[in-house]
Amino acid sequence: MQKVIGVRFKKAGKIHFFDPGEEDIKSGDSVIVETARGIECADVVIGVREIPTAENSAENNVPTPRKIQRKATPEDLERVAENKIKEKKAFDICLEKIKEHELPMNLINVNYTFDLNKIIFYFTADGRVDFRALVRDLAYIFHTRIELRQVGVRDEAKLLGGVGCCGRPLCCSNFLGDFVAVSIRMAKEQNLSLNPTKISGICGRLLCCLKYENDYYHENYIAQAKDYQPKVGDRIILENGKTGKIVALNEVRRNATILVDSGKETVVTAWETLLPLENGENVSQIAEDNIEDVETEFEPPPPETSPLPKPAPAPKSERPNKNSDYKKNLNRREDSYATNLFDNRRNEKVNKKMNRQRKNPNSKGRKK
Repeated sequence: MQKVIGVRFKKAGKIHFFDPGEEDIKSGDSVIVETARGIECADVVIGVREIPTAENSAENNVPTPRKIQRKATPEDLERVAENKIKEKKAFDICLEKIKEHELPMNLINVNYTFDLNKIIFYFTADGRVDFRALVRDLAYIFHTRIELRQVGVRDEAKLLGGVGCCGRPLCCSNFLGDFVAVSIRMAKEQNLSLNPTKISGICGRLLCCLKYENDYYHENYIAQAKDYQPKVGDRIILENGKTGKIVALNEVRRNATILVDSGKETVVTAWETLLPLENGENVSQIAEDNIEDVETEFEPPPPETSPLPKPAPAPKSERPNKNSDYKKNLNRREDSYATNLFDNRRNEKVNKKMNRQRKNPNSKGRKK
């Protein structure tokens, strides 16, 4: 078994685990630890706990927790307070230099390490920024290592803080250690409005609180989906007793479009109000058993009428002779074709004669 403690470097930062060693440390104390950025002061949020030691941790790529240097003394806490004052001055100086270089960046926060070995400047920008000249000026002023770190809009809201649409401090700046993945499907399953202005935070991204109750809604959503899933083409009964056929479904809103049997009306209703119509059952009996306080109206069947008598066949003499009619039509076509052919030849002769006269107007006729 191995002893560890959980510490945070910021109020709502990520929890890191360290080995307390022989120190008597409790939750709420401050400790001095060594990190990749240098020596820093952190607050203990999780007291001493024992965890099983991982066997062959080096082979399994399991990092062993580092040991803390010491428990923070009153002098260390005074130094941290002095660093906070220096951070405000460094913030103003960096703003002036950004204006001088006319860089398209928005400075958010400044963080000093405990040993003053590094200063970290957090900023946001729409794209990549060439800040090499700015780093040189800042290093010349502060005589220490300078790091400029570009962050996103969610990190900006976490660093600056604020009040959400619920009237409470932002979750990310108050207690959330890491950002959770939030999708628009969570809002759909919780039957929330899909208006971006209502489900987005001050950072412009989806609200982190959509994740809190998502598990319950997701399980309930799946359970409801398993109860009754109508299909297109099913025969159903509406609440008012009318029967119809499902022509369209919306699985997200759990409603269906019904074409009433009269064929002149379509109704959109929720799945819970639908009653399947089974084959072989009486519609009126189903309506009486399952629908309360609803008057069902059914049109009576049309009265039975005797079929019309078939007309008597016509006598043979009056029946049309298809063969004789065909021969008559054929003879008419041949006569019209011969007439048209004769007319065309005569017109050609007349046209030729007129063309000769146009060319030689003095000639009276063909020369012999």
